[in-house]
Amino acid sequence: MYKETAISLRDRFLNSDLTALEITEYFCNRAKKLDPQIDSLLHSLSERAHLQAVKLDKKKKDGKALGKLAGVPIIIKDNIQIHGEKTTCASKFLENYVAPFDATVIKLIEEADGIIIAKSNLDEFAMGSSTEHSAYKTTKNPWNLSCTPGGSSGGSAAAVCAMLAPLALGSDTGGSIRQPASFCGLYGFKPTYGRVSRFGLVAFGSSLDQIGPFARSVEDIALMQEVLASHCPCDSNSLNHPKEPYLDELKESIQGKKIGIPYKLLEGLNPEIRAKFDDALDVYKSLGATFVEINLDLINYSIPMYYILAGAEASTNLARFDGIRYTTRSKKAITLEEVYELSKTEGFGSEVKQRILLGTYVLSAGYQEAYYKKAQKVRTLLINEYQKAFESCHTIALPTSPGTAFKLGAIADPLEMYLQDIFTISANLAGIPSINVPIGFDKDNKPIGMQIQGPQLDDARVLRFAHHFEKEANVFSHPPLFDKEVK
Repeated sequence: MYKETAISLRDRFLNSDLTALEITEYFCNRAKKLDPQIDSLLHSLSERAHLQAVKLDKKKKDGKALGKLAGVPIIIKDNIQIHGEKTTCASKFLENYVAPFDATVIKLIEEADGIIIAKSNLDEFAMGSSTEHSAYKTTKNPWNLSCTPGGSSGGSAAAVCAMLAPLALGSDTGGSIRQPASFCGLYGFKPTYGRVSRFGLVAFGSSLDQIGPFARSVEDIALMQEVLASHCPCDSNSLNHPKEPYLDELKESIQGKKIGIPYKLLEGLNPEIRAKFDDALDVYKSLGATFVEINLDLINYSIPMYYILAGAEASTNLARFDGIRYTTRSKKAITLEEVYELSKTEGFGSEVKQRILLGTYVLSAGYQEAYYKKAQKVRTLLINEYQKAFESCHTIALPTSPGTAFKLGAIADPLEMYLQDIFTISANLAGIPSINVPIGFDKDNKPIGMQIQGPQLDDARVLRFAHHFEKEANVFSHPPLFDKEVK
């Protein structure tokens, strides 16, 4: 059962081969037995999931209509609110915070009869590229336990990779779904900004954040998007766009379609990754796609752009965590000033403090014009560059990461860590859809990924290109350490 896709499990439930309770207990038990090897989960929701499964089995027995995710076990990144459950954002500041409401994506999943079994680890407040900045545990990569699964959604990626569930949700601010998907050999999708509601997602960079799914097949990604891509009146940035039949649209041919390649950006790329990238392009060529060279030179400025803008937004969003309302208050504090100062000092980790300080600096008097406003102007230029590129092609292909999963603790220099997202950040800055597609392995058997990007609201097209590659290349594999049944 552990290797089955979400669609397969749902169909077996609908065909009465399995009950929802059997599926739920199987994956909860698997997570309990195997997760200690990778530390991908922060909170088990097995009791809650058990009750949901019992209700779903009764619903089916009563002959009521069932949702698109009926019986499918799902893991949620722990910066997404679930009513009555802890939402810690992997921070000491929120270690006792219990969500008073459901995020929109949680409501949609449960209305579609999906079963949430656990919440996953992440870099604190989603700030990081390795899941080493969690206040609670360090998550390992199922392909190599000495390596990072990527970040910040490393817990969700590692859990799906280890087959603890067929689907998981992450959040992507600068590549936090696609980069861990690449490191773990999964499909990880960042939708068009505003296509999936952010209501109930603890904000990091509000103009960049986007919730999206991890899965082991593009069809499962499409299934989840059919559920999540819905207008939400609680999110002012939610797009009032009709729902789309993503699964049906996967079948359309890509014969004669054009893929844009920014060849200048590939100069100096790791030779193993470049070789696999070129092999992937050969697959697309065999499918009838053609290639055009495009200019995306402004991606070279995406790191400074991102860390100015994301830092500024993080500084503003995290100002609410002050020890007064729903956060942990320092026991040493006596005066109001000490409550603020000591609570933040004790509550935030080093990476979060670093980004808040950077964001506060670029928003301060005398520097806002020189940094923040200039970064916004360059962001507009990048958006224009993408729009011009899409005039000559249907999608764009890029590497997902300049390297494969690195050893835990191997990167101490912040700038070197930030450069892990050099190819992913631009999609967030431009608000366009992008998916990681597994394209092979390096000499150490670590996964390599490629991105497919598309114009805004062409999410279905991006998924279609990924789906055709998946079917033609057939390179997907499971990590040997976790390719086993557990009792």
